[in-house]
Amino acid sequence: MLVSAKEMLQKAKAGKYAVGQFNINNLEWTKAVLLTAQENKSPVILGVSEGAGKYMTGYKTVVGMVNGMMEELNITVPVALHLDHGSFEGCMKCIEAGFSSIMFDGSHYPIAENIEKTTELVKICEEKGMSIEAEVGSIGGEEDGVVGNGEVADPNECKAIADLGVTMLAAGIGNIHGKYPENWTGLNFEVLAEIQKLTGEMPLVLHGGTGIPEKMIKEAISLGVAKINVNTECQLTFAEATRKYIEEGKDLSGKGFDPRKLLAPGTEAIKATVKEKMELFGSVGKAE
Repeated sequence: MLVSAKEMLQKAKAGKYAVGQFNINNLEWTKAVLLTAQENKSPVILGVSEGAGKYMTGYKTVVGMVNGMMEELNITVPVALHLDHGSFEGCMKCIEAGFSSIMFDGSHYPIAENIEKTTELVKICEEKGMSIEAEVGSIGGEEDGVVGNGEVADPNECKAIADLGVTMLAAGIGNIHGKYPENWTGLNFEVLAEIQKLTGEMPLVLHGGTGIPEKMIKEAISLGVAKINVNTECQLTFAEATRKYIEEGKDLSGKGFDPRKLLAPGTEAIKATVKEKMELFGSVGKAE
């Protein structure tokens, strides 16, 4: 059964570790993440962007697939199904479809409008027992059509949003989606520390987890980050393993063209990446 991310993130913040959000794009992605979470006894958040939701034919399809898969695979660790960078309309659709968590990305609105829309969604989520993530200061780069300039968040605006009763808060601290450029200056820990100071027990979220050095990841966790998003790295490892399989001609041997065989190396690569991240974030064994 899907759960709100609230309890798992509160435990993570108190325990100085982070829960990974791994974005899903299809059956293989979902199966790989769920199995890895179960094998490593780790809580997990399945992220779904609006683009991925559309690709999988709609949010109700995603909910049905995840619920069915959890039952068939006997998944017992806490699993939250979370809308990633959702619009107000997308959030409402996911609430209706049966998601257990949503993210409303109001970072591109003036702060007053961000507060207004977030307030409305917080009320609905509280009534339904769902968790909700808000964002202040856009995350840089582009992910599934969502583009951000990478502004560093204003700590006072973060406090204003946190005070609305959101479950978790994503704040721009120099992090970006996709691959990090060679001239990237790193995360702004001074701003993160100030946000942590003003928001207290609020679990903080680090988007753009692919490519951030381990030392920075651990420092971010020590400063209140309890949820870290990973998407690009799973895509890259999936593509690399699939390319290798095809370049070695394995799809031409026997029934190697069978999609269940063709996609298997990429699926295993995702599992390896997710396990590596869970170990880095410190969430392994935390669902016991």
